[in-house]
Amino acid sequence: MAKLELTDLHKNFGKTKALDGVNLKVADQSLCVLLGPSGCGKSTLLYIVAGLTSQDQGQIKLEGNPIDHLSPRERDIAMVFQNYALYPHMTVAQNLSFGLAMRKEPKKVIQSRVSETAELLGITDLLGRRPGQLSGGQRQRVAMGRALVRRPKLFLLDEPLSNLDARLRAQVRLELKSLHKRLGATMVYVTHDQVEAMTLGDQVVVMENGKIRQTGSPAEIYNQPADTFVAGFIGSPAMNLIPGRLENTPKGLVFSCRREEISLPKGLSPRKSPLDILLGIRPEDLHLGHGKEIKLKADLRLLSDLGPEKLLQLDWAGHELTMRADKKALPAQDETLSVSLDFEQLHFFKDERRFELTADKQPSQTGKEDAERHPHQQH
Repeated sequence: MAKLELTDLHKNFGKTKALDGVNLKVADQSLCVLLGPSGCGKSTLLYIVAGLTSQDQGQIKLEGNPIDHLSPRERDIAMVFQNYALYPHMTVAQNLSFGLAMRKEPKKVIQSRVSETAELLGITDLLGRRPGQLSGGQRQRVAMGRALVRRPKLFLLDEPLSNLDARLRAQVRLELKSLHKRLGATMVYVTHDQVEAMTLGDQVVVMENGKIRQTGSPAEIYNQPADTFVAGFIGSPAMNLIPGRLENTPKGLVFSCRREEISLPKGLSPRKSPLDILLGIRPEDLHLGHGKEIKLKADLRLLSDLGPEKLLQLDWAGHELTMRADKKALPAQDETLSVSLDFEQLHFFKDERRFELTADKQPSQTGKEDAERHPHQQH
């Protein structure tokens, strides 16, 4: 397999910037997931790597060698599409072997690879059937098999599970993760589904408007979102983002929001005070009761019973907070609830970018420096 390196890729469609200076490195044998909303440029990026679309600017390297000048066939890359793209008049075996036959591989090699691939994917008993006789999950396995049988340097997968129902999608997702481990293949996987991205990816690349907003492991993307877009896009329900002000006061550093205040631990400073920010709190980090460091009073406006858990819509300082609660929780409508969380579970954003509070034994009231921004540093 091979490592992939993209340098300063640009692509315009008329006045629309599909890609705007994309830089990315995908390690050998890793599974990289391109994640983002519709129209963010993730599929365009995939097609450029495959050679199906050309970039306006930038370079693509595979195994350290430029491949921009090569045709799709010469790049030794296999692609799996959303719509399976199987030949309906051919059997599964013929679909699997078609690419090898076109490359004029010896018959014994073709038979051996088809057999190995079918066994790997658990479709040996389907080799004599045609696509019309298969379920959606079986067709997806055949589409994967047609890519695997070629043994390419790189696999590109463009939302391959989106046509499957939720239950089957979860099953095939686990199979794909297991398959990747067994193959040790380098894969780039496109999806708009954050669950797929967080489940499958060794590396997750969050995109918006043709740009990469953050790259990292699933844990890094979730725990240290680089900006408010990533913070709001990753996580379901989305992170609560509350506008307010950080200010050094005689009693210490305080986050104030309208008539409410949160006192923060001593010895911290934003390096500039006061500072207008967004405070981020994930729904799962809020807890009923006073068991945590920071305590709030919030009014319950709506309760949704999801079975395994409950979602509470709270009003705090005139802002809506979403909170995950245990399925046994029994708060009453419009009840004022005691809610708490730990300082380490707070996220701070200034001008849409993440920043960290710094230790300062003598916090300045009128510091000239703006808030320090360290997107990948933990609280």
